[in-house]
Amino acid sequence: MLLVGDDWAEDHHDIEVQDETGRVLKRARLAEGMAGIARFHDLLGRFVADDAEASESDKGDAHALADMIRTRRHQLREVAGDSGIAEAVKVVTRAHQTLIWERTRHMLRLRAALREYFPAALAAYKSLDLTSDAVLRLLVKAPTPEAAAKLTISQITACLKGRRGIPDKAAAIQDVLRAEHLGQAPLVTTAYAATVKSLVAIITVLNSEIKTLQGEVEAHFGRHPDAEIILSQPGLGVILGARVLAEFGDAPGRYASAKARKNYAGTSPITRQSGKTKTVQARFVHNDRLIDALHNQASCAILHDPHVRAYYDQLKARDISHNAALRQVGNRLVGILHGCLKTGSIYDQATAWSHHDHDLAA
Repeated sequence: MLLVGDDWAEDHHDIEVQDETGRVLKRARLAEGMAGIARFHDLLGRFVADDAEASESDKGDAHALADMIRTRRHQLREVAGDSGIAEAVKVVTRAHQTLIWERTRHMLRLRAALREYFPAALAAYKSLDLTSDAVLRLLVKAPTPEAAAKLTISQITACLKGRRGIPDKAAAIQDVLRAEHLGQAPLVTTAYAATVKSLVAIITVLNSEIKTLQGEVEAHFGRHPDAEIILSQPGLGVILGARVLAEFGDAPGRYASAKARKNYAGTSPITRQSGKTKTVQARFVHNDRLIDALHNQASCAILHDPHVRAYYDQLKARDISHNAALRQVGNRLVGILHGCLKTGSIYDQATAWSHHDHDLAA
């Protein structure tokens, strides 16, 4: 068996090859790209003449990685081996979520700007999402307090198209916009309005691209053979289900047990013991995208699945905080998902919770 440590930089790879006894067979620096991969295959096959020496620190990193594989591979989780469709789901799902995060950042900038020069807008549109088409249309049409105060009911109504209770909403918005509010000097207001127009334009594009990528997420996820099993889980729809699949991956045998999957998810607690003192702590090192998806799954599941809700209520009855209870709910749901994927069966309430009714241990 050959053991390879790869310290990967942007434009090259520093590798070390060892045998099972730890004897170094080859060290080399390989270029990134097809030429480097071809060289890598050639090196493993024939152990060609020495390449250009890498720096000492890079050689040391490659050595540590190779040695880790040799001595601790039974403790390491497989990172490669996902199917092509799972990799595709990961690409579009991560891109979709990243755009949502970007939209949130720009929304917060928009809110901060409006608070500084146009607080009436925040008061008038408080029942609407600042990233909604309705608010964006209103801000394009009237980016200053003066322009907003002149909006007619018909203009506001046109911006609210597609919503319920438009007449009442339009009248309430007009009343707020025409009331007296604090503001900035005209020149400063003009400058802020220019920045708001820019932010509105960016958010408008992000809305469009998020919608486009959502369609890609749905299409790719729908092709995966485990989609039906994942969608049967409490609290998981297409988008959250795709995120869970993307971050767990689907390589066979990657998670030897439900506990291994829970540990990777970051939902299982860490127990530390020193003498007679034992503490249980949440895991702080985790995959942020996965833990976010699982937290949202737990939040949805307690609203729609009676067994999940009962488990959550039992935890709360023990004076466990909301977030800690959600972590334990998420941990339990990861175990259920693992069982369903292992057996190839969809979620069944009676089966999933029959032996958990009186077991509150995490």
